[in-house]
Formats: sequence, C-alpha cells, structure tokens
Amino acid sequence: MPHIATTNPATGQVLKTYEAMSTEQLDGAIERTDLAFQQLRETTVDQRARWMHAAADLLDAERDEIARIMTTEMGKTYAAAQAEVTKCATAARFYADKAPAFLADEPADADAVKATRAFIRYQPIGVVLAVMPWNFPLWQVMRFAAPALMAGNTGLLKHASNVPQTALLLEDMFRRAGFPEGAFTTVLVGSDAVDRILSDPRVRAATLTGSEPAGRSIAQIAGRELKKTVLELGGSDPFVVMPSADVDRAAEVATTARCQNNGQSCIAAKRFIVHTDVFDAFAEKFAANMAALRVGDPMDPDTDVGPLASERGRDEVHAQVRDAVDNGATVLCGGERPTGDGWFYPPTVVTDLTPQMRMWSEEVFGPVAGLFRVSSYEEAIAVANGTSFGLGSNAWTRDPAEQERFATDLDAGNVFINGMTTSYPELPFGGVKNSGYGRELSALGMREFCNTKTVWVGEGAASAGAGAHAE
Repeated sequence: MPHIATTNPATGQVLKTYEAMSTEQLDGAIERTDLAFQQLRETTVDQRARWMHAAADLLDAERDEIARIMTTEMGKTYAAAQAEVTKCATAARFYADKAPAFLADEPADADAVKATRAFIRYQPIGVVLAVMPWNFPLWQVMRFAAPALMAGNTGLLKHASNVPQTALLLEDMFRRAGFPEGAFTTVLVGSDAVDRILSDPRVRAATLTGSEPAGRSIAQIAGRELKKTVLELGGSDPFVVMPSADVDRAAEVATTARCQNNGQSCIAAKRFIVHTDVFDAFAEKFAANMAALRVGDPMDPDTDVGPLASERGRDEVHAQVRDAVDNGATVLCGGERPTGDGWFYPPTVVTDLTPQMRMWSEEVFGPVAGLFRVSSYEEAIAVANGTSFGLGSNAWTRDPAEQERFATDLDAGNVFINGMTTSYPELPFGGVKNSGYGRELSALGMREFCNTKTVWVGEGAASAGAGAHAE
C-alpha cells in the first residue's frame, strides 16, 4: 500500500496517516467528478465566477491555518506559506474576473471563408486529472484548478502522498465555496493508480507538475489513450550575470532565487553563469549572502531556510555536492550535512564545476548553487543552453542590445531580465525540451483544456453576430 502521511520534515515525526482508496472508492470518485461535469458545464460563467470569488475569500480568511498545514507537511517557511495562500487567492480572482473575456466567442473573417458568420467557441472537455507535487502544494493545484473550473471542466486531484491534508482541504474549500459536489475531487492514492485513472474514458485529459520520469509515464499513458496532457517538469535554470549588471543587486536576488522554498522549486535559479570581468565580485557577495541565511524551524519568523521535504531528498542533494567535491570542485560555503533531527541542509555554493560532475547537468533540488565562469556572451549562452532542461532563465545586463539577444537566445519557456523568475496569473508559464510542454496560466492556460471549436454558418442563418455566448 502507498504511504500517504503527513511527516513533519523539521522533526522527521509522522503526524497523521491515511489509507489509500480502494478500487471501488476510486471508481466512485471518478463517477462523482464526471457527474459534476454534466452539471457544471450547464452553469454560466458568471455563476462560476461567484463561486471562485467565494473560494478566494475562504483562502484569505483561513490563510494562517492553511499555511500552518503546508509548513508542517513539506517544510516551507511559514511566511512563504502565507504568501502562497495569498497568491492562490489572487489567481482565483484573476480567473473569476477574466474568464468571460477568455471564453468569449472570437469572430473570424466570414467573407474569407464564404460564410455569413464564422467564429471560434471555447468549451470545456470534461474531467481533468491533475497529478501535483509537494513543493508548492496549494499554488501548483490552484493554477490548474482556477482556470479549469472557470472553463466548466471538473478536476480530479492526485496530490503528492506527503501532503494529504493540503489535498483534502482543497476539495473542501471548493465545495464550501459553492461548486457542485464532485466538481473538484481529491483521491488519496499512490502513483500506481494513475494509469487506471487516466485510462478511464470518463477522464478526458491530464496535467502534471513533477519529475521527468513521471512526465514520461503520464505522456505514455495519455498517448495510448489519445488524451491531451500538459506537463511542467524539472528545470536547471541559468542565472547569467554580464559585466554591465548591477552586481550587488544581482547577488542579492540570486540568493533569493536559489533558496526560495528551501531551494525546492523547478524555476529556482540553479546554475549561476558569471562573466569573468565580474566573477570574483559576484562570487564573494553571493557566497556571503548565502552563508548569512538562517537555517532552522520553518515556523520561526527569523528563519530564512527550512528543512528539505524528505530525508531522501536531502541525501540526494548531499550526494550531488559530494560528487562535485570528490571530482575537484570548490565549496565556497555550506556543503556539510548537519546532524540532529529534521532534514536540514545549509545554503551552499559550489564552483570549479566540470562536465564530469553530476551538478553540471542534473537539477539540484535544494539550496545549492553551481557557479560557472565564462569569458563572453557566446560562452554564457552555450553554458546556459547546455542542458536538457528549458523551463526558466534569468539574465542580468543593463545593455539593451544584450537584453534583446538574451530574450531570443535563451532556450527556455520563460526569460526574466534583471529580475527573478516567477509565475504570474497574467503570463503563460511552461517549458521546452525536457522541461515539458503546454502552458499554464493566462488565457492560454485556460484554453489548454477547452475544445477550440470552429463554427461556420452559411446563408439562411439568423443575423445575430458571434460573441453573445460566453461559455
């Protein structure tokens, strides 16, 4: 049986366990979610917006308790957890307010296609399976759920097995907000149940945020079943610093960019690629900033970096650092696994990396930075793009010509210049290469799970124009 439990990563103590659903219980959950789709698709976008606003209000009202649950389950600092809840409420309101425009009929050139009317209509497709990770246990779900529910789809959540309380509170929140029973359903199952769920004809699509192997597995099942998927997988994001950059500011943001969420973020900057003209100055400031971060109890307001989410995750991070050191890398700060309770790891900076080291090509999912020296723009781009990933990227330069070149040349789904990669409801989010495909957020994220329907009307039709329908 899968181990579904809340284990406090700051102490290693198991606080609450859950039994996985039986096959019969899982089938009933799928049935409820499908029946809810038949009901939700008939509601108006305005009605769904009222429910989504109510969900946002619940998030605001219960922010502190929800944040405590997240911190207890996966170890992010309490302040970061509170900010995550607030961000989710913002996204819920964004989609509630923008859905009428995102879903409105789009007129086409009727004359060009010899019609009296022609337009595009966006309609929901049905039950969407969401396989979600533990690192942003509320935000990762909300950025799928808000657009999907507003479009009239229903959601079936298979969350990570170490955040069951967060998963269950999401189902409860949408129900209390007014959405029909089953419109958003959490299933407590292990990853071995995903094939069965996605193979069910009542489930029409899937979205996954997680590892490459998980993404490949989902894609394989969905390909066999001819079902749409959106995949947001890993990242080893570059953070490029050029000679014209504000080095002090870049080093400050780099520290946050690497250690946000205790270093466990797909879009955290991980490879710091610095021009030789400013390398020494940046390295000194960056290492000092990283070493100054306080590691400790994530509920303590003075803590900057909490524990990693699992003992296995910490062991893997340390193994990557030791591999680099054993092969000649230099540690500027950190790098030693602490003793005692909890799965803590110090902010670490490693330089003198070579292609033979794991850190050169692998994603490091913890507060560990790889520091690379380059001598030109061309070398910076080569190192930045020399990875199988392509999720986020950062470039620091005050040269307008370089800014334009980075925007084009960085092989990633997101390019942030003179700032830290983050996700906004207003902007599409996703990757290329082994970081996945498809887009979340913005209008594109809503339409990923819509039937983009062409409507062509010939002579004899009513004269009313397209646009009145906003399903």
